[in-house]
Amino acid sequence: MSDTIYNHLEFLYGADQAAAVYDAVQQLMQAARIAVSKTPAHMPRVSNRDVTLITYADSLQRQGERPLQTLANFVERRLRGWISTVHILPFYPYSSDDGFSVMDYYAVNPVVGEWGDIERLNQSVKLMFDLVINHASAQGEWFQRWLANDPEFDGLFLTADPNANLNSVIRPRTSPLLTPFQRANGETSHVWTTFSADQVDFDFGNPGTFLKMLAVLLFYCEQGAQVIRLDAIGFLWKQMGTSCIHLPETHAVVQLMRAVLDVVAPDVVLITETNVPHAENVSYFGNGMNEAQLVYNFTLPPLLLHTMITGKTHKLMEWVNTLDAPSTRTTFFNFTASHDGIGVRPVEGILNHVEMDALLTHVEERGGRISYRSNPDGSRSPYELNVTYLDAVVSPYLSEELQIRQFIASQAVMLALAGVPAVYIHSLLGSHNDTYAVERLGYNRAINRAKLNSDVLEAELKNPASFRAKIFSGYLDLIRARTPQPAFHPNAYQAAVDLGNEGVFTVVRDVGGQRIAAIHNLTATPQRVRLKNADVKSGRCLNTGRIVEGGQTQLAPFEVLWLEAD
Repeated sequence: MSDTIYNHLEFLYGADQAAAVYDAVQQLMQAARIAVSKTPAHMPRVSNRDVTLITYADSLQRQGERPLQTLANFVERRLRGWISTVHILPFYPYSSDDGFSVMDYYAVNPVVGEWGDIERLNQSVKLMFDLVINHASAQGEWFQRWLANDPEFDGLFLTADPNANLNSVIRPRTSPLLTPFQRANGETSHVWTTFSADQVDFDFGNPGTFLKMLAVLLFYCEQGAQVIRLDAIGFLWKQMGTSCIHLPETHAVVQLMRAVLDVVAPDVVLITETNVPHAENVSYFGNGMNEAQLVYNFTLPPLLLHTMITGKTHKLMEWVNTLDAPSTRTTFFNFTASHDGIGVRPVEGILNHVEMDALLTHVEERGGRISYRSNPDGSRSPYELNVTYLDAVVSPYLSEELQIRQFIASQAVMLALAGVPAVYIHSLLGSHNDTYAVERLGYNRAINRAKLNSDVLEAELKNPASFRAKIFSGYLDLIRARTPQPAFHPNAYQAAVDLGNEGVFTVVRDVGGQRIAAIHNLTATPQRVRLKNADVKSGRCLNTGRIVEGGQTQLAPFEVLWLEAD
């Protein structure tokens, strides 16, 4: 493994610097006091019992209580035993972007809690932390000391000539790529700012930058993180004259981190966040052994939404049958919603222009917003749809009962697919668009980042007639039905099959001794299906207990039938 680490360092920094950087990496590894898992290295890191909750530290709030305490109370009271991992979105001191402009990588934002609260939560669930690795806050100490020409921070941030030709750079935003800052000596430096003027990009061409972020990574492991999310990793390495996305050096940095963790914390899982077309996204699996163990399945949210809108499942079915993790040590991180919007780049080449335009129009009709990015030719293209997944999916023309069934059916598709399912807290709780927050805060992503009063929420969840309670109980019923089933293991066999009805999505999951045909009516009308293509004649529905015989059955509107074959 040491040769692997050295070879990557030599590729990144050249033979002249590799030895010194290697020694520094070894020192960090030796100093990292991490409780190494007793689980043998060949044992799987994930199972069918893994379900991740995605939430901000302060999504739930109660007066007089630290939000991290409120979150821990909710997880322990409502979700223990059913949610295995909690992804706490950046909980560090920050200056903008709801946490993704980090001012201090080693601290918990005192507004939400302290490290003791993180430790308490870790006693009941595994934890997923964000390593915001591409950029830091322009208002943080690191950047301020860089502006002051502190030699300790020399080379930490990336600058460029404002007259350089940067037209080939792939952008995720429409904001300026370079932002001028005045240094302590009076000179002006134009700093690379991929995401905003308050988020200044690191220069990983400087080995000191890599060492600084590796130290942060190891610190998070020491604080209990079992999953590390590499935020915006695709933009990490920049080289003039290139697209500055997914460069070989970026993959080498991910492989370096994986090699280090394989030695000092082999139980820790890396997950990469790259909201890009599918082929680019899955490149971060590497060869199946040397990069990320988990990759976000970014194509699923927009493609599933298209399917729910049209009632036609063939594109979703065809795409599912292309999914293939390169080894049993890797799998997809399946989700439909997160703190960000629904990215549309991942369905490039899957949906045509007419279908994409229909998707945008639909979201705007449901009260959502569209966010754009700049193209190299100066034009702009849609980047993401800002809307709660609930409001994107459900039809306002249906009864409340059918709306609930419609949304739960969409989530059941995600839960049935091969991979680790991840549930955003506002999907679990049935939240609608927070358009007031968009107007008040001035940015589109606020629409699905509402802060909920925990006491009000508890009152709603205790009322079985409330909309939130019905969504919450329906969601948990599916999770309870799913987690004990070996055939829902992330690496179990998967095949989408056509039961002769374009409004019904069926995926077969199979592992030795158990076969499940997960059948989903994604339309508001009853559908009859024949089970021959699923190689199932009869069985019992795992989520309702219904018995099916005779090789065919009738599905109610938006019915979910997870059929375990006899």
